[in-house]
Amino acid sequence: MKHAMRGVCGAAGAMLLLAAVATDAGAQRGRRFPGGDFGMGALGDPNSFYTPPDFRGNPPYDGRFTFARIKYRGFGHWSGREGPGWSHDYPDADVHLTKIIREITTMRPFTNLGDIIGGAIVALDDPALAKYPVAYLSEPGAWYPNPDEAAGLRKFLLKGGFVIVDDFNGFGDWPTFEAAIQKVVPELQPIPLKGTEAIFDSFFKVDIRGIGQSNGDLGGFGGRGGRGGFRGGGGGPPYGFYGIFEKNDPTKRLMMLVCYGRDIGEAWQWSGSGFVPVDESNEAFKLGVNFIIYALTH
Repeated sequence: MKHAMRGVCGAAGAMLLLAAVATDAGAQRGRRFPGGDFGMGALGDPNSFYTPPDFRGNPPYDGRFTFARIKYRGFGHWSGREGPGWSHDYPDADVHLTKIIREITTMRPFTNLGDIIGGAIVALDDPALAKYPVAYLSEPGAWYPNPDEAAGLRKFLLKGGFVIVDDFNGFGDWPTFEAAIQKVVPELQPIPLKGTEAIFDSFFKVDIRGIGQSNGDLGGFGGRGGRGGFRGGGGGPPYGFYGIFEKNDPTKRLMMLVCYGRDIGEAWQWSGSGFVPVDESNEAFKLGVNFIIYALTH
């Protein structure tokens, strides 16, 4: 199946698209430059949801693949206009990734409908989560699921859902994430990935050994201050990719991919802007496409 879904563009054309397609959404709304107000902390009611200024509602469900971003309650990891951690890089990252998927595969994902762009934003205790086979969770260091949210995510994972977890800041993010996962699937634990797993060859062949060797100003795709094997802050394991598998068995279905020490969404967001090197944004998009294709074919 994966070969049937290979891109309609050649490899060279695909790389040009990775560098060029993801430019218009940010230009339409004005750039949100890195830096600025990146203060940590909590603002507002910890039991309420933040609404991003560019959010215009979820697209009506029509059966097409729709990128789904998980929202959590509270305002932890606040970052100026980008809001709390779960909404960082929204909506540009979501828009750019879905446009890349549309351009280089035979899929026709949702990209926009009027001023509704990118995809959906959904809570873990919302039954609508079941409509989306793939969900994306940004900045889990501020994620403290309540019992209903933990139960909702558990049901989603065990029924075939797939979650991408991205953008750890260190300084205690891993223990926070680990504690949350223990509420969701206490019988499972993250297992370090070797790079030979099917998810790294589901569309593009990606060699993860070359990932994490850079540390640009964004602290983004290359990792939070870390080369491969660097131990994360706050007692976390070495930076790298981790997986949560059915029955803790790497030969079974991968239910959750954990991108620890990386911020792939930031590379999606800033692609084509000059703030992320083209080769980094290319690799980030290749990984994103692989994640989606793997989830839809397994």
